[in-house]
Amino acid sequence: MELKPIFEPMTEESRPLVIAGPCSAETEEQTLTTAHQLADKGIQIFRAGIWKPRTKPGGFEGVGSVGLPWLKRVKQETGMLTAIEVATAKHVYEALKYGIDILWIGARTTANPFAVQEIADVLEGVDVPVLIKNPVNPDVDLWIGAIERVYNAGIRRLAVIHRGFSTYDKSVYRNIPQWHIPIELRRRMPEMPIICDPSHIGGRRELIASISQQALDLQFEGLIIESHCNPDEAWSDKNQQITPDVLEHILQHLVVRKMNQTTEDLSVLRHQIDDLDNQLLEVLAKRFRVSREIGTYKKEHGMPVLQTVRYDEILHNRISQAQSIGINGEFMKNILEAIHEESVRVQLELMNKSE
Repeated sequence: MELKPIFEPMTEESRPLVIAGPCSAETEEQTLTTAHQLADKGIQIFRAGIWKPRTKPGGFEGVGSVGLPWLKRVKQETGMLTAIEVATAKHVYEALKYGIDILWIGARTTANPFAVQEIADVLEGVDVPVLIKNPVNPDVDLWIGAIERVYNAGIRRLAVIHRGFSTYDKSVYRNIPQWHIPIELRRRMPEMPIICDPSHIGGRRELIASISQQALDLQFEGLIIESHCNPDEAWSDKNQQITPDVLEHILQHLVVRKMNQTTEDLSVLRHQIDDLDNQLLEVLAKRFRVSREIGTYKKEHGMPVLQTVRYDEILHNRISQAQSIGINGEFMKNILEAIHEESVRVQLELMNKSE
């Protein structure tokens, strides 16, 4: 995949790319006030929601096309580039008609290949940067599929936005980061710039700084942050928006790690990691060998594979043990669930195996 650069690559001396602006363009005054305040802070790309997909009907769904001339004024008065979300062919037509500089495809749209293809078809022959958010569910192949659809339409100025993933579990985050998903995307598409959306990951303004720093520590190329001139009065997602002054404070305190630092001093520790990984594999092999023996016993004695009480007991005890020695409980839960799923698969295979 051959891409054209959208942004200058981040270096130790430079700061990350920042896209900022309100969740929604609510009024012309609010839009222009926020834009001027952000421009005064050195922000060069202004984002604003024009069409807002809401979970339930009845909520504020954006001002629609009436807000596009406001963004045109933003560009004329501040010199900033403008960026909006598009979800349909009509949105793309309207955005291009008003000279919007950057388009992004939202998480709900990315999850729908038909919708992405509709947008891709309209973009054919157009030279405009497109940012693609991760789908709402943690599916890296679905994310890559959306990227490929837009790429196949001839778009070469591409980047992705990591905004976290939906979950039914209780979490400190609005959308859990699951950093391994964008890391896997980078492994498969090393040339693809990744921008982090700490506003949607955190869902709360007090989490924006720490999430932004984590993204930079993972060498993401930029941040897209919701900023509003009066966030407490915002018409949508007020809890995750910050003022331009707070945004400036956060950006001033972010640390860009050294990217060309030698790793020779890590060689000893990395050898230790390799040895420990080998030990982990050996222990897992032994555990699954015991699982197969248990499966054989269950089959010979007519017992069901799934022993719910026993599994619940293991889950509870192991998570408590892990937390007592400083291991994250949620991480341990994910590990145990994966091991249990594989153990059940092994035992079912034994049960269905003919004599």
